[in-house]
Amino acid sequence: MSPLQSLLASHRQGHNVGLYSVCCSNEQVLRAAMHVAARHGTVLLIEATSNQVDQFGGYTGMTPPQYRAYVEALADEEGFPHARLILGGDHLGPNAWQKQPAAEAMANARVLIDAYVAAGFHKIHLDCSMSCADDPTPLPDATVAARSAELARIAEATAKAMGLPPPVYVIGTEVPIPGGEASLAGGLAVTTPAAAAQTLAIHQQAFDTPDLRDAWQRVIAMVVQPGVDFDHSSVHEYDAAAASELADFLEQQPRIVFEAHSTDYQRESGLHALVRDHFAILKVGPAATFAYREALFALAAIEAELLPAAQCSKLPQILEQVMLAKPKNWQAHYHGDEATLRLLRSYAFSDRCRYYWGEPVLLQAVQTLFANLEQHAPPLVLLSQYLPGQYLAVREGRLAATPAALVQHRIGQCLDEYARACSANQAGTRKQSESSHAANLANG
Repeated sequence: MSPLQSLLASHRQGHNVGLYSVCCSNEQVLRAAMHVAARHGTVLLIEATSNQVDQFGGYTGMTPPQYRAYVEALADEEGFPHARLILGGDHLGPNAWQKQPAAEAMANARVLIDAYVAAGFHKIHLDCSMSCADDPTPLPDATVAARSAELARIAEATAKAMGLPPPVYVIGTEVPIPGGEASLAGGLAVTTPAAAAQTLAIHQQAFDTPDLRDAWQRVIAMVVQPGVDFDHSSVHEYDAAAASELADFLEQQPRIVFEAHSTDYQRESGLHALVRDHFAILKVGPAATFAYREALFALAAIEAELLPAAQCSKLPQILEQVMLAKPKNWQAHYHGDEATLRLLRSYAFSDRCRYYWGEPVLLQAVQTLFANLEQHAPPLVLLSQYLPGQYLAVREGRLAATPAALVQHRIGQCLDEYARACSANQAGTRKQSESSHAANLANG
């Protein structure tokens, strides 16, 4: 078993443990994630999505081998052991090529899977749920499963040819599109046990061939909708009662767990409850880059208090200018009058500004901000005003008041909640929770 399989097997044996997945390419987020994993003594699962990283570079400009080299270089700088890194690929399939005919899109998807597995990505989310240009909408379940099995066959052959450990797989996709977010205006439906059973059965049937039966034993998780999501300005909180039938269904299945996407901004108590209820893989992405943006804006406010305007980075203003000049990554997502759009561009939970931090002018603005605050250290009074959580850590001698350390600590506050939820956690087992609930009802 891989460390990932061993951890999830422990969960299925009744231990309240899980694994969080950091879906991000942001340098400061990844450094913070390594600090959190080191502090908690755990493995670290980092995933790239199919629109971030592909054989053509994706929106990050990185291919799978380049992304792996990038992450490992950061790990070397942070002293984080490669042996505790697990790389995953999220929503791998024809997603990026949906406007092409299915034959062309799937040809690209086959190359994509081969590139990810050859680069040593171990956890593979097979997602062929999207309709291509000449497909019906929605795509029949049998077609989704057949295409997923086709990509698994490529992954198996590539791993064998490269002498790599065989991949583990995640199936299912009842989540927003990669990089997108749902509107919560119409409510949010939890996946039904019947729908989960259908997804599982039809994929098992597609994998029931001599060359894929062993691969089916390495399907570790299924993506379902547990009733958690967020949009630009609100969060749909986890409701354990609403997901109880889904959790009951999982307990009847051998080996697998649920993977929960879009868990960003859940309260820590909700994260603990999700792990308890067998959503043992928790995905987080925008919440981490949201914390990154929060920290940068706080540092820019401190900078503006300390230095003349001419010397300041003007980072928030430059971000706004870049997003206005290049609206592709937010224009179809944000709606409203100009005042609303201005707020959404910077502050929305969906954090579309995460797509812009690699722009050269913003890289320079961050560099200027950091240089200014390295030369003019933030005083405690301003840390208390703008970064109160970091102020306490500095006061206690646990944190240096340098800009990079402050930013990473702010991101780490978000990721720490996931790390604690995925440890043997305080939420108790499902049976303990149900007994406690019944006792509370009996006692009025």
